[in-house]
Amino acid sequence: MPALADHARQMPRSGIREVMDLAWSMEDPVIGLHVGEPSFATPEHVLDGARRALDRGDTRYVANAGIPALREAIAGKVAARNGLEAGPAQVVVAAGGMQALYAALSATVGAGDEVLVPDPGWPNFAMAVQLLQARPVGYPLHPDDAFLPDPAELGRRVTDRTRALVVNFPSNPLGSVLPTDLAQRLCRFADEYDLWLISDECYDAITFEAEHVSPARYDEQDRVLSCFSFSKTYAMTGMRVGYLIAPETVAETAAKMQETLIACVNAPAQHAALAALEGPQDFVEVMRRAYHERRNAAAAQLDAAGVEYLLPHGAFYMWVDVRDRCGDDVKAWALDLLRERHVAVAPGTTFGAEGEGWVRISLATDTDDLLEGLDRLAAVAAG
Repeated sequence: MPALADHARQMPRSGIREVMDLAWSMEDPVIGLHVGEPSFATPEHVLDGARRALDRGDTRYVANAGIPALREAIAGKVAARNGLEAGPAQVVVAAGGMQALYAALSATVGAGDEVLVPDPGWPNFAMAVQLLQARPVGYPLHPDDAFLPDPAELGRRVTDRTRALVVNFPSNPLGSVLPTDLAQRLCRFADEYDLWLISDECYDAITFEAEHVSPARYDEQDRVLSCFSFSKTYAMTGMRVGYLIAPETVAETAAKMQETLIACVNAPAQHAALAALEGPQDFVEVMRRAYHERRNAAAAQLDAAGVEYLLPHGAFYMWVDVRDRCGDDVKAWALDLLRERHVAVAPGTTFGAEGEGWVRISLATDTDDLLEGLDRLAAVAAG
């Protein structure tokens, strides 16, 4: 058999999937705090949108960039909620937020280029860069800086090969949100070093005591590409609908590339996404409040147990400090927690070297399971 391509063979597997595989293999029930899967059912009006499309026979090819009505609705959404003046021609509908991100990278990054990615950060950033035969360069996010990027430190990692900077707010795994002044500074940083700024904003509707700020609000040179998703906002993870907002020339290129990536997003799912935007939005607030309540309950439980953590102000994760208990191998500690206490968490090193000593827990889990899982984790962490 011929050899596999080096860039595909060498791409590491997500550490979250490793935890999932072990959890699935265990005979006894496992409390899953490791996956960002909303515990809520998809709203009925969203399902009805897909059903109506199926009943009409809307199951054929559609435009690479998405059905016109959805692109128009998305343009309206980002104007109203994100403060972005983008027309439908700047919208590319993608097969989930991940594929929107991959389309953004594919249009801007080539083999041998370097891309700055957050550490700790979602592992798929680095994985996608590697699939493009480019090199991910982690920029550290420190507890002393509230896990926010420092433009001066970013500058020390720029080389003549650097093509793009990836940012993610609200952050997975950290739950941090982007202050307005930093959003402006990151845009000017990208201007100074002539970089694309790729912004992953799939949790834009989920914030607590804070406003989500889209960096593209402050884009003066058409270099910010914004990636969004319906998955988390509307509990539509399996429908796989996301979207890219980009300068029109970039959007045209990304739409052209869709032909070889996915051809188009399946039509019934796009009609479900359209129904999500055009239908009642109270469900989004119900979920956001539930995550907020779970965050507060989780924080109270960890406080009582004396376990440190980063209080999230967005997304639905909590970054928990177990450095005093796990030594220098948080992955082994997390796998032991799974085997011995039947609680699955994501080890911090899944998200980069700076995650050593931390674990990520998901607030998307049912509340009773969340608190029981944290009780077991705290008992181990307290020793």
